[in-house]
Amino acid sequence: MTLGNDHLTVQMNGPIMHCVLNRPKALNAFSDDMIIGLQQALTEAEKNEEVKVVVLSGAGRAFSAGGDVKSMGEATPQYLYDHVGELNKLILMIKELAKPVVAVVHGYAAGAGFNLALACDQILAGEDSQFVLSFAQVGLVADGGGHYFLTKILGPYRAKELLFKAEPVPVETAVEWGLVNRVFPLADLEEEAMNYALDISKGPARALGMMKKLVDQSEKADLASILEQERITQTMMVTTDDHKEGVQAFKDKRKPQFVGK
Repeated sequence: MTLGNDHLTVQMNGPIMHCVLNRPKALNAFSDDMIIGLQQALTEAEKNEEVKVVVLSGAGRAFSAGGDVKSMGEATPQYLYDHVGELNKLILMIKELAKPVVAVVHGYAAGAGFNLALACDQILAGEDSQFVLSFAQVGLVADGGGHYFLTKILGPYRAKELLFKAEPVPVETAVEWGLVNRVFPLADLEEEAMNYALDISKGPARALGMMKKLVDQSEKADLASILEQERITQTMMVTTDDHKEGVQAFKDKRKPQFVGK
């Protein structure tokens, strides 16, 4: 399968699949081609054992402006229903992918572009980054999971403040609130992000995938359920080659060389 299209570029950098939103003149506002292209890339990432980490970034001056405001007044209710349905599918695919997905944000992450980043497992940001839920400015509710993600991270009161006031959140505040993992100088962002992703890719792939699943399940499961899932998963992990390699590396006083099996 040839991945990518005019609105999305996909590059393989060793174990890293790098997906770049590519509508820079529109601040990488979503298009149907962009969303479908990302779905196809994630499908490939799921089945391709050589892919260990997916990195998502934006071309040009911003990560993503989210919905394309210029075309909003022309969209029919049926088109919007179908379009948001494809966006929902994409968000769920990111959450369900058994591999880490890292969002690399610079400039604005606005509207559903902000929510796309929140769906990822880690957010790395440039020092120029700003995050804003701009839906109220155009008389809409958030889509792309914004109500869900922000409530889980910030609680209902702060989530409502961001939704109601639609004011940009500077990167320093985003770090303080737990929305961003790391901040880098803009000039170093891409290199630092790739090094960060490469470091993750050297980990035990199956174990990392299960960690992602367990953390996400803990948002809606009770403690007893998570304890039992940890018990079952640990019983599986102890039979893997990566576990054996990790133990042997510890005994040999060297770094483990995991193979994802």
